[in-house]
Amino acid sequence: MSEPVLTWHQKPHMTSVSMPRNATDCHCHVFGPVARFPYADNSSFKPADAPREALFALHDQMGIERCVIVQSGCHGFDNSVVADAIAARPGRYLGVALATPDVTTDDLRALDARGFRGLRFNYMSHLAPGANEAQLRALAPKLADLGWHLQIHMEDQLIEPMSPVLASLPVAVVIDHMGRIDASRGRNQPHFEALLRLLDHHHLWCKVSGSERASRQDPPYADATPFARELVESFPDRVVWGTDWPHPNYRAAPPDDGDLFDLLPQIAPTPYLMRALLVDNPARLYGFEENV
Repeated sequence: MSEPVLTWHQKPHMTSVSMPRNATDCHCHVFGPVARFPYADNSSFKPADAPREALFALHDQMGIERCVIVQSGCHGFDNSVVADAIAARPGRYLGVALATPDVTTDDLRALDARGFRGLRFNYMSHLAPGANEAQLRALAPKLADLGWHLQIHMEDQLIEPMSPVLASLPVAVVIDHMGRIDASRGRNQPHFEALLRLLDHHHLWCKVSGSERASRQDPPYADATPFARELVESFPDRVVWGTDWPHPNYRAAPPDDGDLFDLLPQIAPTPYLMRALLVDNPARLYGFEENV
């Protein structure tokens, strides 16, 4: 059996960007340690450990004070690994859970008490399938009642066909990683135009994470950052950003997280946009407490 793959850069360079107070990483993960938090039996992805301590060290290095950890498919529907990390930095760290579409209101309330604020469904060929349209419509009011959001991770060719249902849901909807667009296809590609049309609905949000995934170039991912910047400038009150640490299923060697932080002035080129992206929007979407 081959050794588990380390997916994260162990010595990222220090960013030159000065983080505002309460700067927030709105999309990252933790893996293991598997001796304490085993991977799901049916997961085809079993990476090397990327424990909470390594995530905390990255955040402390770069000046991140708040965080939203997204449950990874490798841990399945047992959200304990994320709950454990949240408990280690209470109030400052929150989570997004994975669950089956028929999750009960009582189960959602139990997750809410542990610091979870949203539910993610994947629509990617390498991940377990998400909820269907009827299931999303049944689930959305339950999430809205809790003040949660629905997080959608989908391949770019699904943006257009999924737009009607997402646009009609009575709950905030967050699109992951700029809709997983391929930056090499250029600005006028139909998938990006579909994303912009979807975001014209005021309950739709977008994570401008994943420039390194959208790019087909080496750092500084010059083909991808203009897409992120346009999203931030077009929808300044409904965008958030994250590192995607520890970079699961990345196409190449793990990116240097310092490079990703260095992109922020290109993505949010004014102090107002930077504060909205890193502080104000996360506070509204996830409900961080003001005094924490």
